Amino acid sequence: MSTRRPMPAQPEAEPLRLGLRHNAAQFALLVAVNALVGGMLGQERTVLPLIGVREFGLQAYTAGLTFILAFGLAKAATNYLAGAWSDRFGRKPVLVAGWLVAVPVPLILIWAPSWGWVIAANVLLGVSQGLTWSTTVVMKIDLVGPARRGLAMGLNEAAGYGAVALTALATGFIAQAHGLRPAPFLLGIAFAALGLGLSALAVKETRGHARLEAATHATRVDARHQHLHDALTDREVFVQTSFREPALSSASQAGMVNNLNDGLAWGLFPVLFAAGGLSVARIGVLVALYPAVWGLGQLFTGALSDRWGRKWLIAAGMGLQALALAGMAAGDGFTVWALAAVALGLGTAMVYPTLLASIGDVAHPAWRARAVGTYRLCRDGGFAVGALLAGVVADAFGVRAAVWAVAAVTALSGLVVVVRMYETHGRARR
Repeated sequence: MSTRRPMPAQPEAEPLRLGLRHNAAQFALLVAVNALVGGMLGQERTVLPLIGVREFGLQAYTAGLTFILAFGLAKAATNYLAGAWSDRFGRKPVLVAGWLVAVPVPLILIWAPSWGWVIAANVLLGVSQGLTWSTTVVMKIDLVGPARRGLAMGLNEAAGYGAVALTALATGFIAQAHGLRPAPFLLGIAFAALGLGLSALAVKETRGHARLEAATHATRVDARHQHLHDALTDREVFVQTSFREPALSSASQAGMVNNLNDGLAWGLFPVLFAAGGLSVARIGVLVALYPAVWGLGQLFTGALSDRWGRKWLIAAGMGLQALALAGMAAGDGFTVWALAAVALGLGTAMVYPTLLASIGDVAHPAWRARAVGTYRLCRDGGFAVGALLAGVVADAFGVRAAVWAVAAVTALSGLVVVVRMYETHGRARR
């Protein structure tokens, strides 16, 4: 007669549930991870344009902006792949892969013997940012479900760009005290180590949450959306998001212009401020002010878009960005530039999470990650477009003329949103 005791019953896995409250721990962890992603970008914002001029002797603006061109092209392409890979292989493997690519970036920037090495580092940074930032966006959308999507994107982007601002500010003061290299990039080494560790050991896969939402998703039946079913091919997702579907394509072009602005701010604002006689520390304050307001503002604007709707917040934000850029081009001195930076950050805060939320509103959960990837392909292609446009205009007519040109493009983009985009948020449509 056997005396073997029966095995204790294994606890059943807790069923998946959508919503911020039910997934608060993982959501907060992903917010922290995206802050580290932003820190990797922020390590360059103040210091790298000055390194190009002072250490490598770059005189042509177009040549000096090649690192942003390389970053933008790499990040845009990787954003698209990240969406497809997240649907195919899962979110977590893509996130971890992005951090592995990030590890050598600060080391290359510290030891780069020529500008070509800096460009190579920014290709790696673009790949890393495309994989990590895109995936944290998709994972948060997975977790919260449709009701709080704007709030989720506001928190995500606030963490990322708040970290960009803080790191840009810190590196400015570090560079003032210890030089442009290597001290500012030691922060990047720490960020990469923390991001990789948290992503590999603590972050959980969220693809199951997307499947849960897809199982209960009500496909739109009106004539405008009858083609947006759950079985679109990769090509169909790309075409709908980039060109055909009015809200998705309007968001994609607005996102591209928004990052065109950011590429201009990243590459030319430090040069403009230095030409105005400001110290590296004061340049760091101005460079940090714009993403700081951008980051903090998104804590409110994302949630407001859940209440007020997406379209008019986007259109108003693009208009405010255009006015701020005009003020930056026309003004002079620390105070005027600081006010313009605050306005530019506020306008960007109105636009950035709201665009992502509108993509999530329209895209079916079955192909939402691919839609987000396509949108981010278009949006971060703006870095490359901005580097080329700003560099060519600045070389021909000066830095201020480049800022004026981008202000005009931004105003036109806002007009496209007014004319072409419809309201995407369900409660606002009622």
